[in-house]
Order: sequence, then structure tokens, then C-alpha cells
Amino acid sequence: MSDLKLGLAQGYWSAGPNPNFVEMAQEAENLGFDSVWSAEAWGNDAFTPLCWIGAQTKKIKLGPAVVQLSGRTPTSCAMHALSLDYLSNGRFQLGLGVSGPQVVEGWYGRPFPKPLARTREYIDIIRQVFARQGPVTNDGPHYPLPYNGEDGMGLGKPLKSIVHPLRDRIPIFMGAEGPKNIALATEIADGWLPLFYNPYDESVYDQSLTNMKPDFEIAQMVTVNVTDDIENALLAVKYYMSFYIGGMGAKSTNFHKDLFIRLGYEEEAEKIQQLFMEGKRDEAARVLPDELVDAMSLVGPKDRIKDRLQAWRDSKVTTLLVATTDKDMLRTIAEIF
Repeated sequence: MSDLKLGLAQGYWSAGPNPNFVEMAQEAENLGFDSVWSAEAWGNDAFTPLCWIGAQTKKIKLGPAVVQLSGRTPTSCAMHALSLDYLSNGRFQLGLGVSGPQVVEGWYGRPFPKPLARTREYIDIIRQVFARQGPVTNDGPHYPLPYNGEDGMGLGKPLKSIVHPLRDRIPIFMGAEGPKNIALATEIADGWLPLFYNPYDESVYDQSLTNMKPDFEIAQMVTVNVTDDIENALLAVKYYMSFYIGGMGAKSTNFHKDLFIRLGYEEEAEKIQQLFMEGKRDEAARVLPDELVDAMSLVGPKDRIKDRLQAWRDSKVTTLLVATTDKDMLRTIAEIF
């Protein structure tokens, strides 16, 4: 795919926001980047930074990667989306994901089971709000509209958005890792936000992407580091990846670890999780094979990155989301692409 687009991934905050996050988005826009993406975990929300950026940019698309389903009701999420789409003059695209049981039940206080069924209902309701063809209703068990629970008053009635959305179909991307969830994305969403992707071996996703529509988008975050020190650049990526495999999930339920097992690295994934749980994060990171980490990132001198970009251009990925807080690096990346 020769028309690979670029996006800026700003992620979620740590102790606070990156002080130049608006300037980075403005620079990305000036350099011709297609989109900028925020994120949320259990601190900042994903919508507010995009409002700040949207008010100070003109062309670049705005997207959360991702908004967590359990953090808002579907209609509340739709209200955020249609408001941002209006205020940005049609630049918004909605990234949604279920997160994991530790966050859903530990932070939001909601049950995690049946994530696919919840996602299907959630997106259907949002589509109804955007389309504004009639009052929004849902008979499903997860988000009944009107509410029909025994603890209610029974006075709810179907409502239609007061606001006439600027667009009746705002693009929806799904963050997904499991095979069934990815397949669901191709069915009900406009795009997919993978967490890890190997452009040299896409076979693990073949079955899930069987029904992918011709205009389906895949926006993949990738580490791009222009440097002569490939070894240390790969090590930095290993720390990031091992954190997800070993630390972002429970021992019995970790979707990131499951993905690496499907990729053929079961022994490494098990070892990483064990070392991580023992507090040996440095050892855990070094378990990841250089070849795999190198395939999933773009590190090294400019010419090396240019050569390795071809694998991404030939893949199903339509947008590469790069994460950096350095303007010079952003300019270098744009030059390479």
C-alpha cells in the first residue's frame, strides 16, 4: 500500500500532560500528518486533550485511541463525539475499546464479561444517535434504552438527540486484540486500532480480517527512532512491549500476552509474565527476541528505516501512528516518509 498515512500518537498522561502536546499536534499538521490521537487509562480522559488540540488546529483529524466503553454510557460517548465533530468541523473519528477486567472492574466498577456483546450494543446505540432517524432504543441486556431495571421508576422514554449531528456517520475505530473482537471490528466498525502488528507476518490476523471491507482502515502505532544505536533503541521498545505482556493484565487474563502466544512466542510470553510478577522488569524486557521487536518497530539510521518502511507499505496497515514528544524527531520522520 503506497499511500500510507501518518498519525501522531500522544497516548495517555503519566503524572501530567506533556507540556508541548498542542505544539506537537500543530507541527504534525504543518508536516502533513493525517491525524492525532489521544488515549486514556485510569487518569486523564481521552476527549479533553482533543478539544484543546482541535481549538488550535485546522485540518488534522482528531481521534481517541481508545475511549474505554465502561467509562461512559453509549449515549454519553455519542454526545462527546458529535460535539467534538461539530466544533472541529468534521475532523473527529471515534476510537473505542473494552480495556481489560482489572481496569473495568477496578477503576470503573463495572462487570467485564461479554465484551463482544457489550461492544456490539454500544456501537449500535452510538450509530443511532449519529443517524438521528428516530428515538434511540436498545433491547439488549447491557445497555437497555429506555432503562427497564427493577430498581428504576419506569418513566424513561426513547429520546432523539436535540443536536442535529454535523455528520450522520462519524468514523468508528475499534481497539481489539482477540480474533473474534478483530472480526467484529471488520463487521461493525470503520477501522481497527491494533496494539502490536508484524507487517512481515500478517497470517495471525488472516481469518479475523476475512470480511474486511475495501475502505476499512487499520491504524497501527509504531515506535520510530532515528538513531545509530539500534541495540538500545530496540531495548527501549522491549521495555514497552514487555510491560503490556507482563504487567497490563491479570495472570489468568491478559489479552496482550495471549496475542504474543498466537504469534508463536508462548515460551517467551510466559517467562516475561513470570519475571514481571517477580519484579524483574529488566530481565523480562530482555526475553523478547530482537527479530520480533525489530519487525514491529522502525529503528536505526534513516536509510535503514526507509528500507524497512516498504514492509508496512505492502501490509494491510493504512496509517502508522508514531509516538514522539520531540519536534525534531517528528520532522525527521516526516522527511523519511
